Amino acid sequence: MLVIHCPYCGPRPEPEFAHGGQAHIARPHDPANTTDEELLQFLYLRENPRGLFRERWRHARGCGRFFNAIRDTNTDFFVTTYKVGERPALPGGAQ
Repeated sequence: MLVIHCPYCGPRPEPEFAHGGQAHIARPHDPANTTDEELLQFLYLRENPRGLFRERWRHARGCGRFFNAIRDTNTDFFVTTYKVGERPALPGGAQ
């Protein structure tokens, strides 16, 4: 079973979590004046790379909090998890 490290609760089994998509997506600054194309980009179009990817997760069956993770999409290995608003602490001090 995959174990995900919640930065608030510690390691827990994967069924407790809900994937929230790509992390660090900026909301439109002025939603009332956002064009249809800009809204389409914000709501539906996301990156889907192979390799390291920054994601948002929610500990749905635990503390209920959102957090970010860097996960390798090739291996499903979580490099690190970190609280929303924090910078990730990567192994070896890399950024």
